[in-house]
Amino acid sequence: MLTLAILGFLAERPMHAYELRRHISELIGHNRPVSDGALYPAINRLSQAGHLEKQAEPGDGAPARQVLRLTGSGRAELVRRLAEPKQSEITSGAEFFTLLAFLSHLPGADRQAELLRRRLEFLTQPASFFSGDSGPVRISEAADRYRRGMLVMARATRRAEVAWLEETLGELRAEGEAEGEADA
Repeated sequence: MLTLAILGFLAERPMHAYELRRHISELIGHNRPVSDGALYPAINRLSQAGHLEKQAEPGDGAPARQVLRLTGSGRAELVRRLAEPKQSEITSGAEFFTLLAFLSHLPGADRQAELLRRRLEFLTQPASFFSGDSGPVRISEAADRYRRGMLVMARATRRAEVAWLEETLGELRAEGEAEGEADA
């Protein structure tokens, strides 16, 4: 997800690596802190692949700083990653939220909707943190109050996300219909 975050933020505007790190930390750092030991090798890999370029910018009385810019190849890679997410990027909440943060960069309401439908399909399958002999444990079956609390919070979060996904899919459908009528 670090690569996706780098590509996504640089698609919005060029920035220095320290600024990019701050933005990435705000997005995903609460789950996994972003270290220089992870960020700079990722930047170098993307640069070597031709997805971004570094340009020295003179500092005011300080050494030159590197400004990172996304290339055409980098934009294409961002779109590819958004259009073809791994299954774990759909099923993991943190990974999905990183996809969601940059989904507006995926052209076409229909393509955006497809990704949201995949997440919705995942969320509407029976699931639980815990399973018993007969499958997922229901809230009423959790004997431990803390595990019951996990289930209560997970259910509320899932319901809120499903409601948002359904609402947004409806909006995308309406936008697609309006675009179709405008083309006719």
